[in-house]
Amino acid sequence: MAFSLSILLNDVIQGDQVAFGKLYRHYRTPALKFCVSILKDQEEAENMVHDVFIKIWEKRALINPELNFNSYLFTCLRNLAFDYLKQLDKNQLLRQRYLERMEHVQPDETEDPEIQFKVLQTAINSLSEKRKQILLLNVEGGKSYQEIAELLRISKNTVKNQLVKAKQLLREKIDFALV
Repeated sequence: MAFSLSILLNDVIQGDQVAFGKLYRHYRTPALKFCVSILKDQEEAENMVHDVFIKIWEKRALINPELNFNSYLFTCLRNLAFDYLKQLDKNQLLRQRYLERMEHVQPDETEDPEIQFKVLQTAINSLSEKRKQILLLNVEGGKSYQEIAELLRISKNTVKNQLVKAKQLLREKIDFALV
């Protein structure tokens, strides 16, 4: 496979989509198994493999067929998986801190539901249209990341990132408004 892999990579570099499809099919299963072993999440692993191959296609002109493509691919996958896990830990830590803060909040005028609703509505309206749309589809519409991604024709990771950013902004604006 080493010699034909080199030819295949050269074809991919030249923009041959059929060759890229062959490259993808050759590496898909081992790449998926590798990601699942790190993430323990089949769906997220599939998204990650797709994202890495999209990046490879977009940056195909930078591929050096003389170097070890196998090593390059799995290093990219490992780095992306570790970044994802770090982000997941960070989100869990933020959620935990928020819950701890909420336990120590003293009852006062900020518990007035009408005031809280107005503050929340103002904060939501300050979001960009796309971010607001994604947030409302998720929170009010009860849609999953995958459903939102399909509906808006964007990646599941984009949905996830936009929701994380929207919720972070809302937290900051609400905390500021209620202080």
